[in-house]
Amino acid sequence: MAVETPPPEIGAPCPDFRLPAVDGKHYARDDFSGAPVLVVMFICNHCPYVKAVEDRIIQLQRTFDSQGVRFVAICSNDAETYPDDAFDKLRDRWRDKGYGFPYLHDESQAVARAFGAVCTPDLFVYGSATDSRRLAYRGRIDDSWKDESKVTHHELADALEALVAGKAPSKVQRPSMGCSIKWRQQA
Repeated sequence: MAVETPPPEIGAPCPDFRLPAVDGKHYARDDFSGAPVLVVMFICNHCPYVKAVEDRIIQLQRTFDSQGVRFVAICSNDAETYPDDAFDKLRDRWRDKGYGFPYLHDESQAVARAFGAVCTPDLFVYGSATDSRRLAYRGRIDDSWKDESKVTHHELADALEALVAGKAPSKVQRPSMGCSIKWRQQA
């Protein structure tokens, strides 16, 4: 089922996290404290919305890496119900696609809940840690998730450019849309 992200809570602090990554390391929010901008993305392997924009995300990371922008992806889906989102499959996808950013696994789903993530992709962009790492952008990547050739507005890139330049992103932030986070059944 397709879900849209709620309106962004601009200025909300970045929740803390520490999760295992497919590269064998663990990453925490504060590992990125030197980055002027932090993009936390909730993605997964099986979602057609993520698959449609995945190469755009990889390209954005490559474009903004030299400016210190750091990307981190988190998969919080229930891997028992969605085996394509199991840790080993995440690792395979990370390798096959050549992600230039860590891909973390939120097995307990506590991090997704702390962020208020609702779908894949769900993108949270935070300003500098020296400014208390506050939410500056939560919205879509661009205006055509399904067909890159029809993109006319690059909202995420525009937000990143503004933040790198020390400015605030546009206050007009359109929701991201994707598959709902696949929550585990509560016993």
